[in-house]
Amino acid sequence: MELAILLAVAFAAGFVDAIAGGGGLLQVPGLYVVLGDTVPADVFGTNKASSIAGTLVATIRYARAGAMPWREVAPAAIIALPAAFGGAALVSAIAPSTLRPIVLVLLTLVFAFTLKRPSLGDADAVVGSGSVLRRSLGLGAALGFYDGFFGPGTGTFLMFGFVRGLGLDFLRATAAAKLVNLATNVAALVLFAIHGNVRWELGIPMAVANIGGAVFGTRLALAKGAPLVRRVFIAVVAALLGKLAWDLVRS
Repeated sequence: MELAILLAVAFAAGFVDAIAGGGGLLQVPGLYVVLGDTVPADVFGTNKASSIAGTLVATIRYARAGAMPWREVAPAAIIALPAAFGGAALVSAIAPSTLRPIVLVLLTLVFAFTLKRPSLGDADAVVGSGSVLRRSLGLGAALGFYDGFFGPGTGTFLMFGFVRGLGLDFLRATAAAKLVNLATNVAALVLFAIHGNVRWELGIPMAVANIGGAVFGTRLALAKGAPLVRRVFIAVVAALLGKLAWDLVRS
């Protein structure tokens, strides 16, 4: 029964994550409920083992459909992997929880800005090639490091960065975010696996379910386009804001 619950959660997480990120909002609490008093690293490691499979499939499907903006995303993806390792290495020196209030403020600004501009991300806006390289490298380095160090909201910040900073529409921005997330998830999974913090007996079947959700999510996003992705993006940001605010109140 517990495995059946986790498979359903993983499917839903893959579906949501493929459209606008935020799958961890479903999968991590589900793992906490099932695994109970296990160490948090096992929860996060198992979550990565599952989510990386769905992210990989979503990335491939967006690329095959021609929605992957390679020029804008390639520099960010390349630099994000070593940046994520750097962020993870700093975890032992500084408590990641110190970032929670800052992230809450930034997400609030992202939420307000997106709501204030209904046309944001409806269509691509042209950005000069030199500017694309600088912005993409900066985005990949900053959010790769952030994902390795803290993590919550990485996909949201990536999507907003690609929309606002590089002029992509929401559909192409979610495709770009998947590729960068794939790089940072590889770094995280390697570290968790080295330290024995992956419950493979749960992570592997959950990965299969996550892939199923990702297939349906990408299919829907490609069929409905940027307007749907924008609506799901707003819902994910609102949910993430609520979770971070609740965590801050409890701490």
